[in-house]
Amino acid sequence: MKANLSNIKNIIFDLGRVLLNLDFDASIKAFQQLGSDGEVLDHKNAYADPIFYKLEIGKITPTEFRSGIRKLLQNEQLTNEQIDEAWYAMILDIPEHRVKKVQELSKNYNLYLFSNTNQIHIDRLLTEFKTQHGIDFPSLFKTVYYSHEIHDRKPEVSAYEKVIALSGVNPEETLFIDDLENNIVAAQKAGLKTFWLQNGMEMTELF
Repeated sequence: MKANLSNIKNIIFDLGRVLLNLDFDASIKAFQQLGSDGEVLDHKNAYADPIFYKLEIGKITPTEFRSGIRKLLQNEQLTNEQIDEAWYAMILDIPEHRVKKVQELSKNYNLYLFSNTNQIHIDRLLTEFKTQHGIDFPSLFKTVYYSHEIHDRKPEVSAYEKVIALSGVNPEETLFIDDLENNIVAAQKAGLKTFWLQNGMEMTELF
């Protein structure tokens, strides 16, 4: 299936599962090994604790997050490194073919990134991306918008409205690509054109 690019001048990409490969279960398992009895962080209730939401909208610092994780896992002996490693375990890679597709698209469209993420993930991802690809990740886009920096997150309609205002794009000329239906529905409410990248689809094949 191809994305409809009629009258499109701007493309806003989600990060996880659109550009970045993820394994949410890896962090669940890693946290369980650090002290959870399985009830706090299981497959059904993963990341339901408010501490994850607060980190994602920049309401707490990484230091406060780590302190909260120690309490959540009932293990005050955990080091910052152990917590960060477990939290980052879900982050895999951004494949070369997706990087090349973004670079190709940037010749004809204004490209943006809008991701629900956090400082711990992004700081390390940016370093690893530069090592792997030899370029700075933000250089692929006109502007990047991270939830912890704009203090709002998908699927809140206000988050999309904030990105639209900050970027200055015309929503009717802007395609938003995301892997979650809730995020797509909210983007449509904000006036954006959308493409829902469902399981089994590959971003590079949309264009």
